[in-house]
Amino acid sequence: MLTSVERLLFVRGVPIFKELRDDFLVRLASVMDELSFPKEYTIFTEGQEGRALYIVVSGRVRVHLGNRDLAELDEGACFGEMSLFDSEPRSASITTLEPCDCLVLTQQQLYDAIDETPGIAVNIIRLLSRRIRELNRKSQEGETHQKPVISK
Repeated sequence: MLTSVERLLFVRGVPIFKELRDDFLVRLASVMDELSFPKEYTIFTEGQEGRALYIVVSGRVRVHLGNRDLAELDEGACFGEMSLFDSEPRSASITTLEPCDCLVLTQQQLYDAIDETPGIAVNIIRLLSRRIRELNRKSQEGETHQKPVISK
């Protein structure tokens, strides 16, 4: 378990919260729950309803669609933010690669926080934009590395 000061210092280093004032971060960090997961534990699965954002405090998780790995995330990375905003089913599954500790922010906690400090919404939009750009880049690289199809 993190102390209040450790929790504040950790949350301050998470990209989506970097530009927020310390007084806001103290409040936000204090309402987050801390959960521990064993190795090879599925935190959530694709298609499941989601209303929480997770931040990896320690350990590593894999983002995957079935057996196809999309990414590995470690300390300071967050996941689950898409369903947090649109209340749509989870777009991928998350499984721990090793024992993991995570901070969890629920949709209601986030909405309360955005009402107080709209800057958090801008930071999350930036994060989502970066992820989309990265997926687009990977998709384009995949297309340029495919062998041409020759028909006779």
